[in-house]
This record gives sequence, structure tokens and C-alpha cells, in this order.
Amino acid sequence: MSSMRARVFAPAKINLFLHVIGRRPDGYHLLQTAFRMLNHGDWIYLAVREDGEIRRMSELSGVAAESDLVVRAARLLQQKTGCRLGVDIALEKNLPMGGGLGGGSSDAASVLLALNRLWGINAERKMLQAWGLELGADVPFFIFGENAFAEGVGERLHALRLAPAWYVVIEPPVCVPTAEIFTAEDLTRDTEPLIIASFPDAPTRNDLQPVVCRKYPQVHSALTMLEAFGAARMSGSGACVFLACESEVEARAVLEKLPSGVKAWCAEGLDQHPLFDSVGPER
Repeated sequence: MSSMRARVFAPAKINLFLHVIGRRPDGYHLLQTAFRMLNHGDWIYLAVREDGEIRRMSELSGVAAESDLVVRAARLLQQKTGCRLGVDIALEKNLPMGGGLGGGSSDAASVLLALNRLWGINAERKMLQAWGLELGADVPFFIFGENAFAEGVGERLHALRLAPAWYVVIEPPVCVPTAEIFTAEDLTRDTEPLIIASFPDAPTRNDLQPVVCRKYPQVHSALTMLEAFGAARMSGSGACVFLACESEVEARAVLEKLPSGVKAWCAEGLDQHPLFDSVGPER
């Protein structure tokens, strides 16, 4: 066993908006969205192994080790680089599954970023992003490491400078399967594309929100709760909903006014991924 160990953060993301602007011949939807990272997320513990084994040291309810994105990310990096080192991975899970906060994708990205350094691979960011896309459409964003305007299936990224903000997030007690929402017959798929320069002043929405609210009343209920305090919106394909606030004081005041029993928290928007500097400058 090597002495190389790391404790790394996997931040949540929210989609400030999400427009479905078309569909590719292969069935994938063409999107425009703005991603923002939050300082609330999962923690991952890594311990490098000399024998090449990849082991998950913590249980994740309903997810077998072989299909867990943290294990798949480590295996992918081994396959792409021929690295003979392995790793023990333990996960402290704070982000809900099927919540629209990018939890699994963020975990995978943090594993790729951390092992890129711990295993001495030193692959460039663009290469890691391309590999990460094989694990999920949101993985490249977290490797990109900055808030971003995203296009395509979410892999074409442009860095965004966003004003400081805090967010109140409600986690409705439901897991929303992304595929179910994207295949819904009543999903809007022809929203007019935005010009990046027009964001954030142009009118935006989440095209998936009406479909999710119809199928999952718990999400509609959470939105209604937050809309009492301002313009609330659903993140990604749900289920979590959020409200932007100008300060921590304002966010905590909203949090205190929510009904007891509602699972909610507040977090500050991040400008950069905590592991951003783990990838060196492009050569």
C-alpha cells in the first residue's frame, strides 16, 4: 500500500437555466445551459495502491461497486493511460441521487482530477474532459473547473464570470430519472438558441421543469415554497429546486422560514473547482 492519500471535494452544480434547442439524429438532445458550482457537495477519500486494484471502501445504497461512477472513473483512467497503480475509494455522500445537482458526475470528475495527479499521469485538462464525457455529459464541466455556458450535449464549454451569490436549495423526497424526462412527449425541444453574450440578461427558463412538475408533485410543491421568496427554479432534470440570494444572511433567513421537515440547505456559489490547479497549464 502506498502512503499517497487524498481527501477531495466534489461540488454540487446547479443549472441557472436549461434550454432544449434541438435533437441529434442519434436521439441525444442539444442543450444550452449555464452551470454554477456550489460549496456544498460530496467528499472522496483516496488511497493509492501498488497492486493495481480499484476497490470501493464504502457502500452506496442501490449502487453496485462496478457501476459506481467513482469506480468507473478510476478504471477508465487506468484503461486510457495503462497506469498500473490502483486505489481504495471511500465516499461521503451528501448530494442526492436523481437530484439534478450533478452528484455522480462531480464524484467521477474529482476522482479523475485527483488520480491524474496521485498516479503521476499529468494528462491535460482537455484530454480528461474528453475521457470524462464517456462517463456522463456533466463530467467534462466539473473537469473544466469554472462556471460555464454549455452547448451541444453539455460538452462545449465557455467560461462564465458570475456575480457572487448564495443559493437556497430544497431536496424534494423523490429521485427523478433523467431519461424519463428527456423522452417525455410534451417536452419542449425547439427553444430559440441564446447568444452567450446575452446571458444573464436574456429571458431564460428550465425547459424540463414543466414536465417534472407534472410527473412529480413533490417538485412542484418545493418550487411553490421557494417562489414565496423570489424567482425559484429547478436544477437540471430535477428534483432539486433553488432560489438565488444576494447574501448569506438573506439565504439563511429564507431557510429559517421554510416548513419544518423540508430537507433544505444554503450554499455559496463557487468561481472555481477546488481541484482546478491539480491540472497544469496546457502545453
